[in-house]
Amino acid sequence: MHTRLITPLLIVAATLPLGGCAISIGDRGAPTPAAAAPARAATLVIRFEGIETPKGQIMLSVFDNAAAHDQNGGPVRVAAVPVEGTTALATFEGLAPGDYAVKAFHDLDGDGKMGSNPFGMPLEPFAFSNDAKAQGGPPRWEAARFPVAAGANAVRIAIK
Repeated sequence: MHTRLITPLLIVAATLPLGGCAISIGDRGAPTPAAAAPARAATLVIRFEGIETPKGQIMLSVFDNAAAHDQNGGPVRVAAVPVEGTTALATFEGLAPGDYAVKAFHDLDGDGKMGSNPFGMPLEPFAFSNDAKAQGGPPRWEAARFPVAAGANAVRIAIK
């Protein structure tokens, strides 16, 4: 007798511009059986700090390689997390250990898009992992990447 594991896959196709880059909302991963999960998966908690306007949500994308990060490819995980006071928390479970980078913005008006002026300059606060700075566009993978080991991991990102 054969047993098939059927896992639903939901992909949301939306792209949010971020001053020359894009944050995509969706999950590019294909469904995998539970038995194929890594034996020592990682959990990543991202704490956004320094939030000046206590409303809205933080929209974020997590990338696991330079090509996807630098060339607006698909993230491995995405989230929209509510702002609570001056902080917001996002938790991702079941990540493979390795290097990751985060692109995020504070969606103040709740429209799911990064607000920008007619010249494409961001009007809503944004941030990158390692507090990497945007200079004529988003920072490169090398400036934003950070290691994630098996087990529990936490990073802080100041959103400005």
